[in-house]
Amino acid sequence: MLLPAKAEVARQLRRYRAWERVMLAAPNDRTVRTTFEDSGYTLCVLMGKRCAREAADAAERYLRTNHLEPQAAFAQEPQVTCVREQNDRPRPATAVRRRPPAAERRSPAGR
Repeated sequence: MLLPAKAEVARQLRRYRAWERVMLAAPNDRTVRTTFEDSGYTLCVLMGKRCAREAADAAERYLRTNHLEPQAAFAQEPQVTCVREQNDRPRPATAVRRRPPAAERRSPAGR
């Protein structure tokens, strides 16, 4: 699974929390509310959640975890750098579809 960069998650979470405070101080200001909702949407996309509050909670949990430990287990296993064909034979070339020359093409209007 692809995980977002922790620095970006932290930045977006700080932005969301800052606009949340501003929005709570001025709930009737449409510009503030729009910017707050935009920051929440960005956090939702980043964390893969549907609700901004869930995304903020998920971001906080993600920032508390250390995701470097599982990668250390993979470092001990040999890594495959390329994929070989079965029986080491190259694949047959795929057919290229070509259109007829322009003189032989008919337009729908010229029936």
